[in-house]
Amino acid sequence: MQLYGSTISPFVRKVAVFAEEKGIAVELVPAAAGDRSPAFRAISPFGQIPALVDGDFTLADSSAIVTYLEAKHPDPALIPADPQARGRTIWFDELADTVVFATGRTMLFNRVVGPLFRGVAGDAAAADAVEREQWPAILTYLDAEIGERDFLVGDTLTLADIAIGSAFASALHACAPIDAAAYPNLARYLAAMLARPAFATRVAKEQAFIARARKKAS
Repeated sequence: MQLYGSTISPFVRKVAVFAEEKGIAVELVPAAAGDRSPAFRAISPFGQIPALVDGDFTLADSSAIVTYLEAKHPDPALIPADPQARGRTIWFDELADTVVFATGRTMLFNRVVGPLFRGVAGDAAAADAVEREQWPAILTYLDAEIGERDFLVGDTLTLADIAIGSAFASALHACAPIDAAAYPNLARYLAAMLARPAFATRVAKEQAFIARARKKAS
């Protein structure tokens, strides 16, 4: 099973962590979003990452891929069967993709990806504005949602935690650490989530990769 993309992307990392937490072996094949090569477009028609190849089956989009992996490898369950728990899990997955990382992307692109990897001058003002004006509301909401619990849905790891953790892992490459005084529940939760081996090994490699690029650019 091959997974195409880069784990600096929260969507690729989400699938990689989801697979590892299930004990599914996947081979990460480097690929960039927007790749126009016919070979890549054959498995990802619109150039999205991640893209999955499982034998003769292909699929693009992180949420579609994790749904496929859950159905094919149901144990351990990371998407609950209980209707309310499943609904909450999918809500947090969607929140991670369309709210948390929609804001995180602005910071990540303008502070890291654009200037370090694409030769594009980042829009510092845009990154500063979303960190100042939009980021606090996200942190406040999630700090209240997690409360004193260890997981967002129920009492065990689910896709909700993997998606939220992954969105924050990417954003935190480009913004200030979570203020533990202002958001104690979220800071504790993310520290524990990102310390899980499936996250920690990938995030450490990403940090080293970004550090090398910064040194080269300086």
